[in-house]
Amino acid sequence: MDILSPAERTYAWGSRVALPRLSGEPTPAQYPIAERWFGAHPTGPATIDGVGLNEIISADPIRALGDDTAEAYEDTLPFMVKLLAADRALSLQAHPSRAIAAEGYDRESSQGIAVDATNRNYRDRNHKPELIVALSPFRALAGFRPPDDTIRILDIIGCERLRPYRDMLDAQRDDEGLRAIFTSFITLPRSSAAELVDDVVSRLVHMLADGSVPAEMLSVCKGILELSEQYPGDSGVLGALLLNLVELTPGEGLYLGEGSLHAYLSGMGIEVMANSDNVLRGGLTSKHIDVPELLRVLDFSPLARPVVTTSPEFPPNAEPADALEVERYPTAAEEFHVSRIRASSDCRVELDDSGPQIIVCTRGRAGELAAGAGAWIAAEASAGSLDMKAGSEIFRIRVAQLPRT
Repeated sequence: MDILSPAERTYAWGSRVALPRLSGEPTPAQYPIAERWFGAHPTGPATIDGVGLNEIISADPIRALGDDTAEAYEDTLPFMVKLLAADRALSLQAHPSRAIAAEGYDRESSQGIAVDATNRNYRDRNHKPELIVALSPFRALAGFRPPDDTIRILDIIGCERLRPYRDMLDAQRDDEGLRAIFTSFITLPRSSAAELVDDVVSRLVHMLADGSVPAEMLSVCKGILELSEQYPGDSGVLGALLLNLVELTPGEGLYLGEGSLHAYLSGMGIEVMANSDNVLRGGLTSKHIDVPELLRVLDFSPLARPVVTTSPEFPPNAEPADALEVERYPTAAEEFHVSRIRASSDCRVELDDSGPQIIVCTRGRAGELAAGAGAWIAAEASAGSLDMKAGSEIFRIRVAQLPRT
């Protein structure tokens, strides 16, 4: 087991407190810390004694990954792990399918766009299904709400300038109706979008003031107002009207497959994804936006409940044997298998499974790992054991299965 030094990302939406506090560092930090990457992506690999994990894997892929994984994933680690903390909303975004990512990467490369250029959409040839598990109360917009529910919300808001868009969806209450209304919102000229956002905000403020917002819609209204304060006049605020607002408690997970429109709003979590950094953005950001490309990758199928239902998992050997509670987060992703392991008392845990693994401690202490720290276990290395303290928590990420042919 080798201790990983994560690659740090200091985006403006990050928190000066959450990740430093998790890791026992002084707070507030001098700058917002948004993400800490534990993985081998070439644009931000974690390191072991100053050497990138991607370089370590490339030097001996069989030892690092095992024969089967090395062959199936072309000598690369198929997953990446991040600790993430948001004090404000991330961009309205989606991730491409593997086929679209490969085509887009080759196209932008042929156009001479540097991989690290700010106007680049595709930084690799991979798709990016992802799972976020909340480590604190966590809020996100995720997937299109069923059309009937969105029509009911638009009717309650009662903004006259929204009426043509509401009627557009009412006339076609399916995927194509969602495509039409979202495309109409996201392609509005800046001035028109700003006027419509202002009208919606004015109506929501009035409704909150007179107490006419139904209880079940209160979080939605407050979320829209929050976005409008952070990104005034942004057409992404209008797009947010169509999405599910998901509020996770610690330990709950949210899975987002290819083409699923989403935006994380606030909170801290551990995020596991296929080894990719491909993001198509449509709003709520100062970064590069490519609306036509976003529309090309989006899945407009309504997503009624995107929260992952966990299932118990047989625990690794431990002494005492009843000290562990283990649950897994089932997803459709073939690249990763995520387990959450919690210790009710001091115990020794034997990590005897083969295959590459990343371990991240998120509470307490597990062997050399304090909260906020991570470790790499190569496929042909001895996984060894961890002495977990009572109340500690670790996440264990492994390869889920080999790709289907």
